[in-house]
Amino acid sequence: MQQIRTKDGAVAGVLLKDGEEIAVEAVVSGVDPKRTFFTLLDPSQLEPGFAQRMKNLRAKGTVAKVNLALGDLPSFPSLVGTVGPDGFRAALSGRIHIGPEIDYLERAFDASKYGEFASAPYLDVTIPTILDSSLAPKGKHVLSAYVQFAPYKLKDGNWDARRAELGETVLKTLAQYAPNLPSVVEGMQVITPADLEKTYGFTGGHIFHGELALDQLFTMRPVLDWARYKTPVRGLFMCSSGTHPGNGLTGASGANAAREIIHELR
Repeated sequence: MQQIRTKDGAVAGVLLKDGEEIAVEAVVSGVDPKRTFFTLLDPSQLEPGFAQRMKNLRAKGTVAKVNLALGDLPSFPSLVGTVGPDGFRAALSGRIHIGPEIDYLERAFDASKYGEFASAPYLDVTIPTILDSSLAPKGKHVLSAYVQFAPYKLKDGNWDARRAELGETVLKTLAQYAPNLPSVVEGMQVITPADLEKTYGFTGGHIFHGELALDQLFTMRPVLDWARYKTPVRGLFMCSSGTHPGNGLTGASGANAAREIIHELR
């Protein structure tokens, strides 16, 4: 979908990328609020006060993703002697958390506050091929690292120029816990906050469609007076993480929105 058409303050149809227009009575948007109101909609149709509040919604992401193609499993010396021969794979089948102490996390976040990514980032790592071998050729694996914290806008340079640097930083950090990792890496994909916006449609690179702060939660998500999935445009509803309860892939936002939409359309 390229655009939401409106008439007399209500949804009238949608315009597809191939130019086809479809008349509709309702649209449910699963993209973030800013993209909904300022990209899919013509913002000139919005009441100025609402538009201003929506512009003030904080949605600057602080995460990146690094995916690795591996020729073999990484070896974690810390597991030696703690698990049996069959327990090694099981130990790596869940989340591998790299964030040994609260000060480590604080330092990682401090870097992003000043437009840098941490030299020792906080990482949540999974190796999904342990549970689903179809994700890679036989005997090989993929590793996915959720990288915190990486600012949407860098103080020095840009993400295109520093993409490889972020990947090497993550690899270096992981190698402290799995020394053989660099030797088994066969490929690397680095997804920066800028990529999250450009490729995946997250405004500001924010994967939760808006900062999860006290003034942007509950009855104020996405903005005060519009937290029940309806919008000022009749027939337009929201169901994304930019609505209550927000983060994660729980489906709660969609389930709540569905109930409101059914009630409204009746």
